[in-house]
Amino acid sequence: MPSIIRRLLLGRPLPTTHAVHERLPIILALPIFASDALSSVSYATEAILRQFHDYNVGHAQYGAAMALSLGIVGLILMVVVSYWQVIKAYARGGGSYLVARENLGLSLGLVAASALLVDYVLTVAVSVAEGVAATFSALHHVSPQFADLASHRLTVCLCVVAFLAVLNLRGVRESGVWVAIPSYSFIVLMFGIVALGLFRALVTGAPVESVAMPPNPNADVTLTPYLLIRGFASGCAALTGIEAVANGVQAFRAPEARNAQWTLGILGAILAALFTGITYLAVHFHIGPNETETVISQIARAAAGTEMPGGLLYYGVLGFTALILLLAANTAYAAFPRLAAILAEDGFLPRQLTALGDRLSLDNGIVALSLLAMGFLAVFGGETHALLPLYTVGVFIAFTTAQAGMVVHTLRSTRRDWPGLVINVLGGLVTFTVMVVVIRAKFVVPQPLFGTTWFYEGAWMALLLMAATVALFYGIARHYRGVAEQLARIPEDAEEPIRHTVIVLVPSRIHRGVLSALNYARTIDPNAIAVHVAFDAANEQALAGQWERYAGGTPLVVLDSPYRSLVRPVLQYLDETEHIRDDDVVTVVLPEFVPARWWQTFLHNATGWVLRLHLHYRRGIVITSVRYYLEE
Repeated sequence: MPSIIRRLLLGRPLPTTHAVHERLPIILALPIFASDALSSVSYATEAILRQFHDYNVGHAQYGAAMALSLGIVGLILMVVVSYWQVIKAYARGGGSYLVARENLGLSLGLVAASALLVDYVLTVAVSVAEGVAATFSALHHVSPQFADLASHRLTVCLCVVAFLAVLNLRGVRESGVWVAIPSYSFIVLMFGIVALGLFRALVTGAPVESVAMPPNPNADVTLTPYLLIRGFASGCAALTGIEAVANGVQAFRAPEARNAQWTLGILGAILAALFTGITYLAVHFHIGPNETETVISQIARAAAGTEMPGGLLYYGVLGFTALILLLAANTAYAAFPRLAAILAEDGFLPRQLTALGDRLSLDNGIVALSLLAMGFLAVFGGETHALLPLYTVGVFIAFTTAQAGMVVHTLRSTRRDWPGLVINVLGGLVTFTVMVVVIRAKFVVPQPLFGTTWFYEGAWMALLLMAATVALFYGIARHYRGVAEQLARIPEDAEEPIRHTVIVLVPSRIHRGVLSALNYARTIDPNAIAVHVAFDAANEQALAGQWERYAGGTPLVVLDSPYRSLVRPVLQYLDETEHIRDDDVVTVVLPEFVPARWWQTFLHNATGWVLRLHLHYRRGIVITSVRYYLEE
């Protein structure tokens, strides 16, 4: 039954030789690796405006928002060109981690890796939370009766993460097919709504429906440099996901590096155009954030209206925006397992993360990412604005280390690419400056309370998680080195025979499984000992009679257990045996029977599992299960 369910959910297993056919062409790679970056255009503009709105800034916020957006677009193009160089130099994948490790040292490489892993987990959490919020926003406009669904936001978020996990466990290529249709539909609809909105703005001069924010009578705060910095830092969410292409180069069809570069270039062009257009429309129509409708919904309503036939475009934008936000997490599912596998190969994460599953996907990395994202969603209640302060910090650390690493790489090269060097130097300086701005803006918020104090917003948590992840890397690496050193030591007495004692644990009655275990024990040691833990005298007498009849040639030791504990008397007896006999090994034989159907296992006790759990970490103990398989 479990195998049938697994086949239905994941599909039939694929042979290893089929791996080359799972590589992605550009047309499928773009939606997989670009969905996160593309989805950010639906909330990056709103993130900028929300910073000004929360501080009661008047209509002056719109000019500032446009200027900040243009600056962010320039940064997007600079990062795209920089990672184009990274892909060319490191076609293996690994992105910022490999660049920093090989050029800046192991420590900075692990810092970059930790920043990316944390950011990918937050990508899943933020994208799913934002997608669910957008879905509820669309349903609210369909009918106010759907407003009650907001109370189930967290449950819906967790279900979406589970769905994405199953989708990716089915394989990279199949997940690409699922993501391609909504991703390309989103791109077409967004360009359509931007084009229609620009027509309304530049030709007719008025939106179809009134969406302008009313003047705020409490707008008494001027645009200080601090508020501009906070707005810029929030808008930099538009850059998240760009680096994912460099981490997953080996997922592309040959030539891998060239296809990855073209995918990155197409992504940068689409992202820059959409972000600029959306911000311009929000500024022109004086659209601002509110609690019941997203900025994208207001822009679509201003450009197309809700009445038919324009309503088709409006509801199409809302529907596919919700879908792309939900599927934006797929970028993390494409990048996180691959980066984790590279780290595992280097000995900094558990080796299980390198294993391929039935569908040639990195199943353990996919499951780990899903569980971590679910944890963040549960802690923050599925609220997007509670998660956003943790977001984008890690990605700019990765950007900075990648550019600095490429500078060192170019200087070490015999054939120096001077234009590339200039790009990487400039990119490194800009991303480092932005990194400081983002950390500063999202780390603390000054509040006038008893003079000057600080309210901590959330970036400190992301930095703390990164530090803990780096410590985890070093701890795992230290463990693997210790294991390798100990296993490499060959003792001088390795060829000497082992002296051992064999003990068979006997249940409350004799059955065929017990006799099979006893025969097996006698082949190892003719002087094997049988041990039974007695809970009451009646069962003890019945067992003694059966033992004399079927297994009288082997001594039976009965251990009294007045408190009905099975494990404690066995452990005490093993301690006494080891002390008296002083043998090298004590072999404990556990007789067990296996039901014909898997579900019948739950109808029997788990004595064998409990004993194995307690004996597993005891030195000098060998645990052997002798199974008797029942028939239907």
